[in-house]
Amino acid sequence: MKLSGLHQSYINRRTNSFRSSGPLDSSSDSAIKSPAAIFWLVFHGLCCLISLLLGYRFSRLVFFFLFSTSSTNFYTSPFRSTAELVKTLDVHSVLSNNPVANLDLPLLNKTVTNSRVVVGRHGIRIRPWPHPDPVEVMKAHRIIEIVQKEQRSQFGVKNPRTVIVVTPTYVRTFQALHLTGVMHSLMLVPYDLVWIVVEAGGVSNETASLIAKSGLKTIHVGFNQRMPNSWEERHKLESKMRLRALRIIREKKLDGIVMFADDSNMHSMELFDEIQNVKWFGAVSVGILTHSVNTDEMADRKKDEEENPRMPVQGPACNASDMLAGWHTFNTLPFAGKSAVYIDDRAIVLPRKLEWSGFVLNTRLLWKDSSDKPKWIKDIDMLNGDIESPLGLVNDPSVVEPLGNCGRQVLLWWLRVEARADSKFPPRWIIDPPLEITVPSKRTPWAFKIQ
Repeated sequence: MKLSGLHQSYINRRTNSFRSSGPLDSSSDSAIKSPAAIFWLVFHGLCCLISLLLGYRFSRLVFFFLFSTSSTNFYTSPFRSTAELVKTLDVHSVLSNNPVANLDLPLLNKTVTNSRVVVGRHGIRIRPWPHPDPVEVMKAHRIIEIVQKEQRSQFGVKNPRTVIVVTPTYVRTFQALHLTGVMHSLMLVPYDLVWIVVEAGGVSNETASLIAKSGLKTIHVGFNQRMPNSWEERHKLESKMRLRALRIIREKKLDGIVMFADDSNMHSMELFDEIQNVKWFGAVSVGILTHSVNTDEMADRKKDEEENPRMPVQGPACNASDMLAGWHTFNTLPFAGKSAVYIDDRAIVLPRKLEWSGFVLNTRLLWKDSSDKPKWIKDIDMLNGDIESPLGLVNDPSVVEPLGNCGRQVLLWWLRVEARADSKFPPRWIIDPPLEITVPSKRTPWAFKIQ
């Protein structure tokens, strides 16, 4: 509107100048002889030259400012102050939202005071947070979900395979804590997923009720041995439980990608996208989160880490050509004689040389009648369960495919935190009967604020 008004004023000025120079006839000689016509032609050509060099809008603004000194109304009429713009914008917004004709002034003033944010010459309407209308919030979430789904279909994996997750577990104090975290991570996976839960000591109601809340496709099987109290025996039994799950995959001939998720692991959502790139047998880097309750030991370790900072990582190591050259392993020498032997020891829990959670494999490696199965895979029926890592499943470790930018990305984390073996906890974490009151409510600091 501002530019059109100025343009019309400019046309009127040109018309008046031509008229003041005298009557014009149809001949071109009389127009050329007019000094005003020659001036405007030269000035118009100059503006065209400036517009070619600096841009059309800039040359037009220069022209406006040159002639703004002759008429104050010419400059001030198109532009308004910030307060006037805010009032205008707020009035338009109120009118558009409320079609009632009789609007009182207090309503307008209230709107103006709540919309003081101005960007350039445009006011921004400030809405309360959270959004007052839950229907609009759900619409926004649905739009975001549709956009993300469309982005995955355009730029994500074109033909995703089913993710088959193997998790060994057993009933203990921290089972609900660990298993709930893994369960919620698996519920966010945007691919078809089958969760195989192998429970030591047989199938229990506690584990069954917990995994039933996920709504995922689950296969819950029991293992006839109870989980031992020592960490060394626990690692061996968990390996046997994972082999039991692999045999179930072969028997049911499940097609997809197998990943090993311990109930104490923490996963990045990028991991489930990355494992779709594996052809046969792949490995990712695992961040090792160790802990210790000995303050003196932690002080010594902190001093050593300040001198030689490091992050414990297990996973594939690549050369300059992004080919598998070796493995990053956890250095256990500083913890010799200081690591936990039993589950309830107050000492650091060390990982294995290579954890199972850092490997993924194609289920067709487990099938008996698969025609394209490579020769370097071992038969799981010939294994007795005493293998430390999935590398015991292959004859040649060099066939492993490094994933996650050739092992440079840490896509999951390993942590082992357990309570004492003899600790008691309420079934399903339901406190019944209620706990006894240890601090009266009248003496709590928030009780005085409420009164």
